[in-house]
Formats: sequence, C-alpha cells, structure tokens
Amino acid sequence: MAFGGFIDFFNREKTFKPQKKFTPGTMRQQLHKNAMASLSAGIDLKEAVKLPRGEDYNDWLAVHVVDFYNRISLIYGTVSEHCTEAACPKMSGGAKYEYQWADKVQYKKPTSLPAPVYIGLLMDWVEEQINDDRLFPGDSQTPFPKNYTASVKKILTRLFRVFVHVYIHHFDRLRNIGAEAHVNTCYKHFYYFVTEFGLVDKKELEPLKEMTMRLCR
Repeated sequence: MAFGGFIDFFNREKTFKPQKKFTPGTMRQQLHKNAMASLSAGIDLKEAVKLPRGEDYNDWLAVHVVDFYNRISLIYGTVSEHCTEAACPKMSGGAKYEYQWADKVQYKKPTSLPAPVYIGLLMDWVEEQINDDRLFPGDSQTPFPKNYTASVKKILTRLFRVFVHVYIHHFDRLRNIGAEAHVNTCYKHFYYFVTEFGLVDKKELEPLKEMTMRLCR
C-alpha cells in the first residue's frame, strides 16, 4: 500500500502533525519514490524493507524514519479526539506497560504524563530531530554524524510506543472507521523494517508480541 493511498484513506485534516516532505530532486526523494513504488507493486513487505543494492544505508534509514513519522501522525490523528487526558491519564499500553517522558530539557527525569501530552511531546521531538541538518543532512555531500544510528533507534523506539497505545487503547475506533487493515499494513511495514536492521530492542516490542505473531508470520 503506497503512502499516497494511505493518506487518501485517512482524513488529511486529521493528521496529528504536518506531513514532512522530501526536498524535490534529491536522492532521498527518489529513494522514497522507489520504496513507495515497491509497496504499490505488492512486493512482499519483508523484501520491500531490505536495503536496495547500491543504495546508502543511512539514507535508507532516513527515508523510512520520515515515512513512519508521517504515517503514525496520520494514524494518531484519527484517534486523537478520543485520546484525551481524562480517557488516557497515562501513556500506557494496558495495565502492564507505562511510558514516562524525559527530554533532558523540560523533563529532565522520567515523568508520568497523560497519553495525549506524551504523544504531543514525542511527535514534536521527532519532528525536531528530522529537521536537524546536523543529524539528518539535507544533501548527500554532508556525512551523517557518529550518533546517527543511535538517534534513529531512539526515534523508532519512541514511535513504536504510539502503535502500542493506539492498538491497545483505541483499536475499536480504528475498526469502527474501517482502518484496521490499513493500520495493520503500516505496522507490519514498521515491524519488518526495524527487525531487519535491529533498530528496536526486543523488550520494547513485547507489548504487541501476541498481535505481531499473528500479523507478521
């Protein structure tokens, strides 16, 4: 399922954050177009996430970080009116898992927050990361920093937590609007990508383990 089709299904006005676009004419934009074409062609997701021969690993990560940020923003935007501080007083994934926010600036220590506040801070933080040219260079001539892979892992780990919260606490809403298959496809794409390159620790994936075993055989 191409990203265009994904956007068409979800209401553009419901996106939680403005969509991040690639600069026209850049290698990263072309890489993104090629990746989306593969998805549209119905290529198996396990194969689609693999690094294309001759392409740069860091650019491949960058393309997918932006793509997943955009998709997850759309998914959360669809349920955000139901994810209130009263309905979701903690950023959790059921009774067993709670996520606390820390950013070394406003929240220097891990702090329990309502889900919509946590997710708002998370998405703002991701947006800041992908807009930072020092971390995500805007051209192929500028080398990626040494902390790039570690930063990508942290971004994707935090984005996964939005999947956890949405699936466990707001799945009925997705099902009611007929979005289940679309979100499942997005999740499978994300899961296959992060496991292909070892970008999210297995412990972080535990909250959705049973569902993952059903979806991603």
